[in-house]
Amino acid sequence: MSTIRDVAERAGVSISTVSHVINNTRHVNAATRARVLDAMTELDYQPNRLARSLRNRRTHTLGVLLPNSANPFFAQILLGIEAACFDHGYNVILGNANELAERELAYLDVLLSKQVDGILLVSTGAYEEALRFLAARHAPVVMVDRSPGEAYAATIDTVFTDNQGGGVLATRHLIGLGHRRIACIGGPSQLTSSAGRVVGYRRALVEAGLAVDERLILSGDFQHEGGYQAARTLLALPEPPTALFVCNDLMAVGALCAIHEAGLRVPADVSVVGFDNIALAQYSVPRLTTIGQPTEAIGQAAVRLLLERLQSRDVPARHERLPVTLIERDSCGVPGGKHP
Repeated sequence: MSTIRDVAERAGVSISTVSHVINNTRHVNAATRARVLDAMTELDYQPNRLARSLRNRRTHTLGVLLPNSANPFFAQILLGIEAACFDHGYNVILGNANELAERELAYLDVLLSKQVDGILLVSTGAYEEALRFLAARHAPVVMVDRSPGEAYAATIDTVFTDNQGGGVLATRHLIGLGHRRIACIGGPSQLTSSAGRVVGYRRALVEAGLAVDERLILSGDFQHEGGYQAARTLLALPEPPTALFVCNDLMAVGALCAIHEAGLRVPADVSVVGFDNIALAQYSVPRLTTIGQPTEAIGQAAVRLLLERLQSRDVPARHERLPVTLIERDSCGVPGGKHP
């Protein structure tokens, strides 16, 4: 195997110059850098990354913990994370909590044992215990698609989208079509992302002068089954809704199934708006109107914040809120008709 000394001799430079090129620790002029890189290629020289990690206490690896890797929304965020990590020369170790708080803590322990430089955390909802665990170990962390709460807002960087604004957009769209009896199927109540969307729904109704009927607000689980069961309950009411705002697309697909089973048509009988704009939304029948989140941009922003945090541990916490958009497709129409 070639050594760093072999590379230095082939390039006609000192060993320290080769080291500076490899580690980017000092400016090396372009011509010299090119000679060093050419020599590394010719000799098939592979830097000892483990030794470098031990010297600079960096592994150039980030830990990513998702609540449910089977959810397409999180898979799309992961695409953004992986792309940004690749661009910056970082590797990724992925953990899947499978919606279990105890598994989330177990995976955090595993990731830290692998000496990751920092963690991108999409919490199951049991974030206080997770953040206490990380704080006790002084681990750099960025929360993704979640809020850390007041206790950690000053110390934990976050990336999320305008969930409340998305709830307003979805509900206003349905109101604008003429719907007045609009139901909301939220996600798990402990998740700040879900809570924000329901707050936006309520706000839009109040701003339009419409009463908030608590019987029309149900909580699901962000899975197909939760949307299916909640929609069945709503459609069985003596006065069922003419429109549903469903707080994620997976539940919206479940709701579409329940509406079909009830012998109703979308959008002729019931209009549906989802949230996330996962790929499935444009292939459902009918194609789903939804609130689009910039999923890959979320992942890329999270990596950027974490790498900046690794460089500057003492700067105040940053909280980045990305915008959402209404994506109109075929699942909404005027009450009693297909389209406005």
